[in-house]
Amino acid sequence: MIVYQSDKREFLHDNDHRDIQDVIHDRFQAATGRRVGGSELSSWRDSLNALAKVLRDRDIPDDLGVAVEFVLPQSTKRIDVILAGHHEDGTKRIVVVELKGWTDAKATKSDGIVTTRLGGAERFTVHPSYQAWSYVAFLEGFNEAVYEGGIRLQPCAYLHNFDTPGVLDSDHYKPYVSKAPLFLKGEADRETLRAFIKEHVRHGRGKSILYEVEKGRIRPSKALADSVVNLLKGNSEFTLLDDQKEIYEAALAACRQASTSSRRVVIVEGGPGTGKSVVAVNLLAALRHGLNVKYVSKNAAPREVYSHQLAQGPGNAHLANLFTGSGSFMNCQPAAFDALIVDEAHRLTEKSGFYQNEGDHQIREIIRAANCAIFFIDDRQRVTLKDVGSVELIRQLAEEQGASVEQYKLRSQFRCAGSDGYLAWLDNTLGIEETANDSLDGVRYDFQVFDDPADMHAAIEAKNANNKSRVVAGYCWKWASRNDPAADDIVIGSYRRQWNLLDQGSLWLVSPDSSAQVGCIHTCQGLELDYVGVIIGPDLVAGPTGTLRSVPRARDRHDKTMKGYVTMSRDDPEGAYRAADRIIRNTYRTLMTRGMKGCYVYATDSALREHLRSRMRDAVVVAAGEEQSQAAK
Repeated sequence: MIVYQSDKREFLHDNDHRDIQDVIHDRFQAATGRRVGGSELSSWRDSLNALAKVLRDRDIPDDLGVAVEFVLPQSTKRIDVILAGHHEDGTKRIVVVELKGWTDAKATKSDGIVTTRLGGAERFTVHPSYQAWSYVAFLEGFNEAVYEGGIRLQPCAYLHNFDTPGVLDSDHYKPYVSKAPLFLKGEADRETLRAFIKEHVRHGRGKSILYEVEKGRIRPSKALADSVVNLLKGNSEFTLLDDQKEIYEAALAACRQASTSSRRVVIVEGGPGTGKSVVAVNLLAALRHGLNVKYVSKNAAPREVYSHQLAQGPGNAHLANLFTGSGSFMNCQPAAFDALIVDEAHRLTEKSGFYQNEGDHQIREIIRAANCAIFFIDDRQRVTLKDVGSVELIRQLAEEQGASVEQYKLRSQFRCAGSDGYLAWLDNTLGIEETANDSLDGVRYDFQVFDDPADMHAAIEAKNANNKSRVVAGYCWKWASRNDPAADDIVIGSYRRQWNLLDQGSLWLVSPDSSAQVGCIHTCQGLELDYVGVIIGPDLVAGPTGTLRSVPRARDRHDKTMKGYVTMSRDDPEGAYRAADRIIRNTYRTLMTRGMKGCYVYATDSALREHLRSRMRDAVVVAAGEEQSQAAK
């Protein structure tokens, strides 16, 4: 999506005769339904005025395409400015410009990281040239018009208020400045930037190129599970953007500085799709050379999927030893590992073992076993009554053992079509947290509610051309097929399906013949799909006023996520219900955020289906490169 697009002539007219920041803001509101704060308005005004000065050159064509605020596919990230046109040789070219109004910045020892004043405080952030380059790399990977359409991209950064040479353009940052040249304040650099633009887009006819890029089909998404082999072999598979890069570098530094006398704990919070697992596996790849390190998770599904992918290639099997379960450290010597990277830390439990009656406490054991323990966590993805992982508890147990604690937060959304609005709407709709997002108005995500589970399942299977779409459900049906392969498990009217096949286990999500079955929270948490179909069982229903109510006893009695509920109910009925209610809502939140491109839902409770529809209103469906209003469906 492009917020503002025009040619050079129209852009300069808007800048000279209108308040350009208000023009951009009006179009931003129309496109997103959101407003921005005063600081961003001021940034638009100052940076676009500076850009206008650069473009006032008669040799820069008047029909050069100018786009402001281009939203990267499947994310919330925005490229500041795109200049589109044609090279001297006739090829289509785009210059990506990262605009910064910084007046001061300092170099750091970290790769691609600087410090500057942001939000009233000095903070670490990515180097502008790294940012421009990483956005281009991301766009090249996702946009068909760029990937196959012969459009070449050239990034650069323009710091129009920064006039201190030798800092951001020092040799330390040369790998990124060489890819995305840096231009600073002053007439000399302004003239050099003009020459740079003319070198790449000497001729115009740029609006048609902007149209191609904006309407370009989104390429099939690259799943972490498909890339883990190359990552662990040292190949770059995912370009870390902004806060991902900042946190990655901070965690690397913590691991390398930690010792038995100076132990560290790093806590990284992040909601679904913010890249927790991507950062975690990138850290594993970087640290495994020279340090004793392991990737830890409670849930077996991610570990087994990654190990399965590693086993597919010759000579890779040993890499599977880098992955282990969270119950592996009961008898571990103190500081036996340089670093432990704990993914899905919200799923950690107090005890370990098959009967969960062994050991001391998984969080305490992990902290004790490593000089540096890194926990990736989302408190709202605790989905069993035994899950105890929380930011507060990790901090408490770290301080108890004398470890220093660093805490960070991943905010950028790369799942659910990059829509923070969908996640906020889901929290509101499921009654997890009250937010301002009471409808899906303007949200660009393929969300649909079905009245027949068979129709929903068929729609998901139709999306499964690349084996990345599956149906999942709340655990409200007995797993009869576990003992009788001919038995049906999930029976809703004429809809009859089995749970994920026993012989596939945690590999159900990637098995090519598994789309006919239905998965559960255990086989999909920590992993991602293109499209997810979710069957909401009778454990969540809607009342006459639309208020949601959980029904814990509607879960199958063999559901391990509810183990202990009956006993808790006898001792503390209200407390037990609150805990189970949270688990049920968190489970559906987690299931409904597995899809990068879409989520299709069937609820056994008709009132809940109507409740979901009432909250959709004019949602924007984005599918197969097209847009249409849900209201028109």
